[in-house]
Amino acid sequence: MDLSAAPTNPTDPRAFKSFAEFYPFYLTEHSNRTCRRLHFVGSTLSLLCVALAVAARQPWFLLVGLLCGYGFAWVGHFGFEKNKPASFKRPLYSFMGDWAMYRDIWRGRVPF
Repeated sequence: MDLSAAPTNPTDPRAFKSFAEFYPFYLTEHSNRTCRRLHFVGSTLSLLCVALAVAARQPWFLLVGLLCGYGFAWVGHFGFEKNKPASFKRPLYSFMGDWAMYRDIWRGRVPF
């Protein structure tokens, strides 16, 4: 997917009426390659933590998974992308965007 296709002007994430409208904006908020990579690592670690929670029957791994996912993502935003995560204004769409981008990175639609 071409990350430069979406508008680059500041947009309030609350203005979007559907996830389909939100996702191109979400991708522009992740134009920095290091930020996307940090999201990918955090999401992968989160999935591993969910698997560990189930396999070991230790629910505290779910907390570790949340910390990994959001920790890596926020380092990417504040340290590399230099923006504020959209999860502060659109938590559900941002969560969905994280997994849509994760899928699209695996499929080669978003550059890793």
